[in-house]
Amino acid sequence: MNAIAMLKHQHREVEALFNQMHKARTAGARCGVFERIADALAVHAAIEEKHFYPSVKERTTEAILLESAEEHLAIKRVIADLMRLGGDDETFAAKIKVLEDEVFHHVEEEEGDLFPRVERMFDDEALESLGEAMEETQAALLRAGEPRRTVPSETERAASI
Repeated sequence: MNAIAMLKHQHREVEALFNQMHKARTAGARCGVFERIADALAVHAAIEEKHFYPSVKERTTEAILLESAEEHLAIKRVIADLMRLGGDDETFAAKIKVLEDEVFHHVEEEEGDLFPRVERMFDDEALESLGEAMEETQAALLRAGEPRRTVPSETERAASI
């Protein structure tokens, strides 16, 4: 799969999960949806940080990538906070809203600015090759189970790109 198509597909999946969160009525349901959101975001960040960002780093993308890495850090910190809470905690809904806002801002910047630049920089074959590497990492993370479990250990500093 094309790397950018894969990342956009993941963006849509996370958006759908946030929609499910809005409909969740019980603490247990909210926690279940949050775990799915956290797993999806953990996988997404891992493949971007390991494959996508280093592969597309050039003079014209470096500033965007540095900002994206910092956004990932902020998102991971909120996820780590949420992992310590129950769905009935008084701050749970507020933290979910902050997470949603951070994620949607990040998605807008990637899809509106970074991805178009990358599409101009790379041909379809290169994006397909990059997508294959990303798919392999995604599959490994999902096989290991509960990708969100790595997030608290990734909140010290932004990933290197």
